[in-house]
Amino acid sequence: MTIQRLHVGPTLSEVAIHRGTIYLAGQVADDTALDMAGQTREVLAHIDRLLQEAGSDRSRILMCQIFLPDLADFAVLNTVWNDWVTPGQTPPRATVQAALANPAWRLEVLVTAAQK
Repeated sequence: MTIQRLHVGPTLSEVAIHRGTIYLAGQVADDTALDMAGQTREVLAHIDRLLQEAGSDRSRILMCQIFLPDLADFAVLNTVWNDWVTPGQTPPRATVQAALANPAWRLEVLVTAAQK
């Protein structure tokens, strides 16, 4: 079985594809000066771009895991998330509180999706 990797770096690949399933690395904001809503929008845009490159889109997300350093940001996350997800195609999701590698990151999002 072939494994395809996209955006391969020395530490990680941003995407791995195997047997029609797409695995994204944890996505974080590039602009850490943004507030929670801004970082969430940026992260979701990263996910959209990577899924498109891998032959999928947000309506085909199988599972999402979200890591928040501060659970006080949960309501803002949900507001932006609910505007982004495809109605009727909301994926299973887990949101947990966790310390992130960079304290300026407000969230990290991990996605598994199906190819079209």
